[in-house]
Amino acid sequence: MVIHFKVDGHLACGHKGNDLSSSSELNRVKCRSCRNTDAYKDARKNQRNAARRAARQSRAAHSATDWRSEWVERLTAIAGLQRLPRGFSGQGFV
Repeated sequence: MVIHFKVDGHLACGHKGNDLSSSSELNRVKCRSCRNTDAYKDARKNQRNAARRAARQSRAAHSATDWRSEWVERLTAIAGLQRLPRGFSGQGFV
């Protein structure tokens, strides 16, 4: 069974009929005419960009952690005076 892409209440390929099955889920669309329309291609591009944006935000959340403060906390937890590594301001003891 062919499943058409439905956009704003209409089929993207322009077919008309009461018995045509349609879906707004991009992965379920099987109609080749619908898949070649600009509406389908734009929707697919928007879906792909949203997934990339979400992945980028999750990576940014992991890299946004302040690794310098975590390193200082780790050295502070060790008994005695510990010297900060290069790149830290002043390279003082913790």
